[in-house]
Amino acid sequence: MDEIRQILRDKDFKKLFVGDTDNTLIQFFRYVFVGGLAFVVDFALSYLLFRFVFNEQKEFGWTANALSFIAGLVVNYLISTFWIFKTSKVDNKIVEFISFAAIGVVGLLITIGITVLFEKWLGDTTHLFQIIAKIVSTAASFLWNFFARKILLFTKK
Repeated sequence: MDEIRQILRDKDFKKLFVGDTDNTLIQFFRYVFVGGLAFVVDFALSYLLFRFVFNEQKEFGWTANALSFIAGLVVNYLISTFWIFKTSKVDNKIVEFISFAAIGVVGLLITIGITVLFEKWLGDTTHLFQIIAKIVSTAASFLWNFFARKILLFTKK
């Protein structure tokens, strides 16, 4: 927290974006941008694949989503390991990526689980259950992904 106070006191906001850091708040701040970019890649690629590659054939919706999820995951991994998390507990990059992906899959399962819960809980009450579920599940999954990756993979050995 002292590092953040110093940045704010000195108005040296560049440190929020540039340089190596082990400060969890700065890493979290950066992860917001990385997660946002990964989301844009995932969403845009899903749309482009479904619309132009699979010609909007419903049976290929899951394929477009699966491929776009993987692309978003790769973007998230590459930028996270380049910009946010410099120190890994895992020496083998393939094992590191698989672990990173496994945490992401758990995040996806959290999203699905919360969506199903909200559908059962609010589905008969409001058609907004999907939006409410998306907001709650996105926040929960985001927090899970950041802290699980930080603690399980990228905290100093």
